[in-house]
Amino acid sequence: MPIFKPFRGIRPNDDYVDIFPTHPIDNLSQEVINEKAQTESSYIQMIKPYVVSKSKDINRNLRKIRTNFEELLDDKKLVRDNSSYYLYEQFLPNKSTYRGLLGLVSVDDFHNGKIKKHESTITQRKEKLAFYLEKVNLQAEPVLLTYSANAKVELLMNHEEKNIPILNYLDDSGTRHKIWRIDNRLKMQQFKEVLEQIDSFYIADGHHRIGSTAMNAENQKEKNRKHSGTEHYNFVFSFLVSNQSIKIHDYNRVLEDLNGLSEQEFLTKVEEKFLVHEKGEMPYYPSQKFHISMYLGGKFYSLHVKHDLRKQDVNDMDHFLLEEFILKNILGVDDPKVSEKITYLKGTSSVEGIKNIKEKVDSGKYKVGFGIYPVSFNDLLKVSDQNIKMPPKCTYIEPKLVTALIMYDMKQ
Repeated sequence: MPIFKPFRGIRPNDDYVDIFPTHPIDNLSQEVINEKAQTESSYIQMIKPYVVSKSKDINRNLRKIRTNFEELLDDKKLVRDNSSYYLYEQFLPNKSTYRGLLGLVSVDDFHNGKIKKHESTITQRKEKLAFYLEKVNLQAEPVLLTYSANAKVELLMNHEEKNIPILNYLDDSGTRHKIWRIDNRLKMQQFKEVLEQIDSFYIADGHHRIGSTAMNAENQKEKNRKHSGTEHYNFVFSFLVSNQSIKIHDYNRVLEDLNGLSEQEFLTKVEEKFLVHEKGEMPYYPSQKFHISMYLGGKFYSLHVKHDLRKQDVNDMDHFLLEEFILKNILGVDDPKVSEKITYLKGTSSVEGIKNIKEKVDSGKYKVGFGIYPVSFNDLLKVSDQNIKMPPKCTYIEPKLVTALIMYDMKQ
C-alpha cells in the first residue's frame, strides 16, 4: 500500500485567510496576476519576483520568493502547524460538495507504481517546475489523488466534520472551503490504519506537479550521499479523495480544417467506421459511451462506434477511437500532443459544453467539433492499472483546488 503521512502544514492566519490564497496561477491572466501582486500579504505578492519581475536573474528571483515566505512566517502572517492530517471540504454554488484528506505521499511510491498515472507529461514543463521547487522548497498546491471509496475512511471523516474547522474561506467564485486539522495521535493512527488498507492511489489531476517533484527529488538524491527516502524533498503534497468525491467531465475538441476534404467527402470517410445520424441544428450531447457528438456545417451528428471496433480492452475508449479513426486516419493529425490544428474545450457534462463547440465552429475559425462522453472512473482506473497513457486532454476533473490555502514547506 502507498504511504500517506501527516505533515506540518503552513497556512495564513485568521486575518489573512481571505486575501492570501488564490486560484492556480496557470488559470489567471497576466492582467489579473499584476493586480493581485499589489495586494499586501497575498500569495501572488509573495511570488511576485517570479510572476511579475522584469529581472532575468531567475535564481535571484526564486531566492527572493523563499525570503518573502520566511518573512511572512516570522511576522506570524503564516502559521506553521504541528504534524497533522487535514480534512478539506469544498461547497460549490451548484450545491456539489467534495471532500478528502490533505497529506503527503512518497516519491518512491510514484516510481514503484503504487501511485498510478494515466496521462503523459511534457519533460520541459517538469524541468521548469523541478527547478522552481529546488530553489523555493515550497509546495503550494496539492496533487489530486483518488481511490475506490472505503467506508471506514468515510466514517472517520464524518466524525471529524462535527468539530469546528480551522479555516473557513469563501473564494471569489462563491465556493466555500473548510479545513479541519487532525493532530490528535489516536485519530491520526486511526486514519493511518484505514488508509493502509488501500492498495493504490490514482492521479486524477496534477501529473506535471508530481512528476516535477519526483524529478527534483532525484536531483537532490544525487547530491545527498546520505539519502534515505525520508527527506522532506522526497514527498508530494496531495489531496486524497475517493471516487465518490470527484466528478469527471468531458474534454472536447474543435479542429481548424478537414485536411483538404469537402464536408461530404469527410462525412463519407467517417461513415466507414461510425454509424452517422444527422441530428439537425439543436446541440446534441452524447448519451453514453461509444456515442460521439459532431458539429459540422451548421448541423449536429451522432457518431455511433461500429460494434466490431468496440474492443474489450483499454483501447475501446472514445478518445482512442476518435484519435485513431478520425483525427489520424482522416484529418491527418499524427500527434495530437503537438498538433496546432486542435483546440481543446473543457466540458460541463451537459449540453452547455456542446454549445461551446457550436460557438467555436460558427465563428469560422474551426471546421468541425467533437463532443465526447465523459470518461468513467472505472475506465480511468483501467487505463492507469495497465500503464497506458490516454491522449491529451481527455478528462476535466473536479474538485479544482485553490493555491496556498495549506502549503508544504520542504525545508521544515
